[in-house]
Amino acid sequence: MQLMMYLNNDLIEALPIHKESLCLPGYLGKFKRTLKLKYSDILKQCPDPPEFLVIDPTPVNTTYVSKR
Repeated sequence: MQLMMYLNNDLIEALPIHKESLCLPGYLGKFKRTLKLKYSDILKQCPDPPEFLVIDPTPVNTTYVSKR
């Protein structure tokens, strides 16, 4: 899984995270604070706040079954 930071439509950075640790309090917040500090200069120039998304980039195998 990845935590992705976007500013407007631009992907700023994606960090790997552990799926098992998502239930721990403050786990994602730690990464978000780190990214905000790392890119504080860029964030000061943009009036919009950053957006954070958690995604699982592994492809999902799905099988289409026709109903006949």
